[in-house]
Amino acid sequence: MNNNHLVLISGKSSSGKSASLMALDNPEGVIYLNCENGKKLPFKTKFKELTITDPVQVYEAFGEAEKMPDVHTIVIDTLTYLMDMYESTKVLNSSNTMQAWGQYAQYMKQLMSQVVAKSTKNVVFLAHTSDVLNEAEMINETIVKVKGSLMNQGIESFFTTVISTKKMPLTKLTNDIAKSPLYTVTPEDKANGFKYVYQTRLTKETVNERMRAPMGMWDMKETYIDNNLQNVINRLHEYYK
Repeated sequence: MNNNHLVLISGKSSSGKSASLMALDNPEGVIYLNCENGKKLPFKTKFKELTITDPVQVYEAFGEAEKMPDVHTIVIDTLTYLMDMYESTKVLNSSNTMQAWGQYAQYMKQLMSQVVAKSTKNVVFLAHTSDVLNEAEMINETIVKVKGSLMNQGIESFFTTVISTKKMPLTKLTNDIAKSPLYTVTPEDKANGFKYVYQTRLTKETVNERMRAPMGMWDMKETYIDNNLQNVINRLHEYYK
C-alpha cells in the first residue's frame, strides 16, 4: 500500500513553511498536528488543530481521520520537533537508552509504512533543514537532521516528493526557472525585492540539498513556484490520477 498524495516540505527556519499552508482549499477539512509546543500559526485558520504532546497521538490522529469523511488533509508541523519530542519523552528518561534509540527509529519507520502509507488523506510533513558536514565527501549538505540510524538512512528517503521553502531575491528568479502559472509576483514582493517560494527541483547551486520528485512532475520553468501548498497537492493528484 502506498499514499501517492504525500509530500515533505523542508526548509530553514523562517523560510515560509507554515505560511505556505494559508491558501489550502476547504481549511475545515485539514487536521493540523502541532508538534511545536502549541506555537501558533502565522495566520488565522479554520483547521482542526491538535497540539501533540506525545508522539503516539500522531498515530491516533491518523486513525481518527479515517473515520472523518470531511477531512482531506493531515499536516504534521514539524517532523523535526516530533522526533525531538520522541527523544525527550521516550529516550532520555528510559532505563535502557540503547533499546530506546532503536524504538526511536522504529517509530518513524512504522509511522511511514503502517500509518501514512494506509492513509486515504493528503499527508504533508513540514521539517526544518540544517547544514551538516558530509565527512566522507567533505561537503556541506542541507538535510532534515534527526538522530541515530535515521540520520544515516536520511529522512528524505521516506518520501518520493520533497520540496524546499526558500526566501529568494527576485533578481535570481529568472524566466527559465520561474515562469509558469504557479509563479506570481505581487506588488509586495516587488517592493521587498524578494519572494518566499517553493523550490521543486535541484539546480547547480543546490546540488547538496535533497529535493526530489517523480520524473516529469515539474517542468524546468516550475523550479520555483509560489509557496502555496494547494498547488502542490493539486499537482500530486494530477500526476497520480
